[in-house]
Amino acid sequence: MKNLIVITALGEDRPGIIRNLSSAISETGSNIEDCRLSILGKEVALMMMVSGRWNELAKLESSLPNCAKRMGMDIQIRRTAAQEQGGQLLPYSVEVIALDAPGIVAQLTEFFASRDINIREMNTSNYTTSGTGTIMFSLQLTIDVPAGIHISTLRDEFMSFCDQLNLDSIMEPAK
Repeated sequence: MKNLIVITALGEDRPGIIRNLSSAISETGSNIEDCRLSILGKEVALMMMVSGRWNELAKLESSLPNCAKRMGMDIQIRRTAAQEQGGQLLPYSVEVIALDAPGIVAQLTEFFASRDINIREMNTSNYTTSGTGTIMFSLQLTIDVPAGIHISTLRDEFMSFCDQLNLDSIMEPAK
């Protein structure tokens, strides 16, 4: 059984952040299992899942506060376990493009939550169209659809839902 921790780090973006964190991790003998990084404004947000023996992770947990202070970052650490898959899940990709408006994310996530469909990954962004200067909204999701849900019905309901909100959308099996 693997021992796992999740590290989240937030701070001002600058070169060397990943190098500093990955060095601190490797110095303890721990291993980066999964990592996500995103630049949001002038800030960098980083999430890592790290594995190791319990003593390696304990050493890492005790060294990270000093590392955070040196880097001027806020770091949180949480013990976790590998995700258990409850039943057969079908991964689907969802893409939405629309004029930017408040509440789009809340409405889309409510659609899936009300059907007990878990969102595994989500990315959103805004961009300005060339020519008109219109601000557009873009969303990409990876969802886990329980095998008992009829995909054709779900897709029809989702497309109808998006049509009502004037959202361009695609739902297809994840690659």
